[in-house]
Amino acid sequence: MHYNSKKLPSLLINFLLVIGTCWMVACNSSGDKKPEERQNYTIPDSLMKTIEIDTVTKCQLVNSITLTGQVDFNQDNVRKIYPLISGNIQDIKVVLGDYVRQGQVLGVIKSSEMAGYSNDLTNAETNLQVAKKNLEKTKDMFKSGLASLTDSLSAEVSYRQAESELSRVNRVLKINGGNTQGDYQVKAPISGFVVEKLVNNNTTIRADNSNNLFTISDLKNVWVWANVYESNITAIKMGDHVNVTTLSYPGRIFKGKVDKIMNVLDPTNKVMKVRVSLENTDYALKPQMFASVTVTNQENKQSICISSHALIFDHSQYYVLVYNGKTDVRITPVQILSSNGDRTYISTGLNEGEKIIASQAILIYDALNS
Repeated sequence: MHYNSKKLPSLLINFLLVIGTCWMVACNSSGDKKPEERQNYTIPDSLMKTIEIDTVTKCQLVNSITLTGQVDFNQDNVRKIYPLISGNIQDIKVVLGDYVRQGQVLGVIKSSEMAGYSNDLTNAETNLQVAKKNLEKTKDMFKSGLASLTDSLSAEVSYRQAESELSRVNRVLKINGGNTQGDYQVKAPISGFVVEKLVNNNTTIRADNSNNLFTISDLKNVWVWANVYESNITAIKMGDHVNVTTLSYPGRIFKGKVDKIMNVLDPTNKVMKVRVSLENTDYALKPQMFASVTVTNQENKQSICISSHALIFDHSQYYVLVYNGKTDVRITPVQILSSNGDRTYISTGLNEGEKIIASQAILIYDALNS
C-alpha cells in the first residue's frame, strides 16, 4: 500500500490529538473523586468530665462602675497624742506599728512642771491639815467662850478654802497623768496601732509645740476614699454596695457600702470623693494601700445573665459556646450590657433556657476553629 506523502503530517497530528484527549479524560476522571467530608467536632470524653454546663437565665440587672481609691484611717477612731507639759522624754517603750492597749505607757517625760504639781499637792495637803486643826481648836474655844463667833466662822472659811485648793491641785495633777514623782507618763488613750511616732528618747519637748508625739489608730474599721469623675457622678448613690480589691490580695473581695458623698469636686484633679467604710478585723487593709472600688446598684428590670467564665473575646467580639450535645457545639456572638464580677448581662445573642459551656471555653473554641 502506498501512502500519499502529503497526508502523513495531518495523520500524525490527528493521532497526537487523540492521545492528548485520552490523557485529559483520564486525569479528569481521577480528579472527580470527592474528598472525604469533614466530620463535626466532638468533645472528648476526658474533656467532658471537666467542663461545666451553665443554663442561661434571667436575673435582676445590676449596673456596676469601677473606681480607683485608697485605704485610709477611720478618722473617728484615730487619736493624736500631744504633750501637755514641757520636759525631756525618756524610756519610749513602743515603735512604729506596735499594737498597744488603752492606758499602756508609751514613754515618760521628766518635767519640772510635774515636780511643781507634786509640790503643790504636798502644800495643799499640809494647809488642809493645819486648817482642820485650827477649825477644831476655834470651835472648842467658842464653846468655852474664849473665841467669838466671827473667829469660828473665819476658821470654817479657811478650812473650806484649803479643801477647795486640794481638790484643784488633785484635778490638775490628774489631767497631767497623776504621777507624784515628778514624771509625766504618756499613755495610750485607746487600743490600736502606733501609726505615727515623731519622738525619740531624750528629745526635749514643749507644751506649746503643735507637733504630736504619737498617733494611735484602731484599724478594725477603715475607710476607702474613691475617686468619681464627672461623667459617673449620677451613677453613685448613698448606700450603694461596693466590692473593694487590692493588689496585695487579688483574689479577695472586701464588701462595704457608700456611706459618705463629698458633694464638691477636688479643684486639682476634678474628681468627687466618696467614702466607703469597711470592717478590717484581721487588719489586712493597711492605710495608703491603693484599691479598686466596684460600685453596684440594682435596676428595676431583668436581663439575660450568664457566668462571666463562659465569655470568649476574639476579633473585637464576644462569643459563647451554645451546647446541644458533645457533637453539637455552636459558636454564638453576644452583646454585653454590663458585667458584675462572675455574672455578665447579655442584651442579644442568647435565649433563656439555652445551655452554654462555662469552663474550658477557649480550649473548645480553638478546636472548633482549627
